[in-house]
Amino acid sequence: MDTKNIWTEYHTNLERFIASKVKDEQVTKDILQEVFIKVHTKIEQLTDSTKLKSWLFSIARNAVMDYFKSISNTQELTHEELAPEVEGSNSHSEQDCLSGIINHLPNKYKRPLYLANIKGVKQSDIAQKLNLPLPTVKSQIQRGRKLILEGYMDCCDYKLDSKGKLVGEHKEKAECKMCD
Repeated sequence: MDTKNIWTEYHTNLERFIASKVKDEQVTKDILQEVFIKVHTKIEQLTDSTKLKSWLFSIARNAVMDYFKSISNTQELTHEELAPEVEGSNSHSEQDCLSGIINHLPNKYKRPLYLANIKGVKQSDIAQKLNLPLPTVKSQIQRGRKLILEGYMDCCDYKLDSKGKLVGEHKEKAECKMCD
């Protein structure tokens, strides 16, 4: 049986199982993705196809346990780490909005995104530091970036143009939803 057929037959049940444990839609999707990456790379190790279902749920259970271990090891970001690096400025800028948007991100996206985009740490090093699989870190960074984009759209009413770029007028600080 190939990965595509396994996905078709079992992904809904595995997703429900994972969701019942973690209670977070995005985390569920991340873990489900990890499970199927592992299934895809390890399928040849399954010697008895009658045990496929129990094998899949074992992988899912282990991935859930790994997730809970990882969040207990993840540190909270300090306010100083997230504060914009603008010296003595009272003006309002996109940087102020960015700081507010990042502060509102779920921690699981905030930490890898901060390490990758602000500190310039390689994604493989982030995965090692946070004790997470590399595909999870990549996914969290990608989702974090998407949430920042959505944050600018919510905060400052920016829109996406036909090329996928943010466009719009920057609001005054009093009108900004994230910075006030």
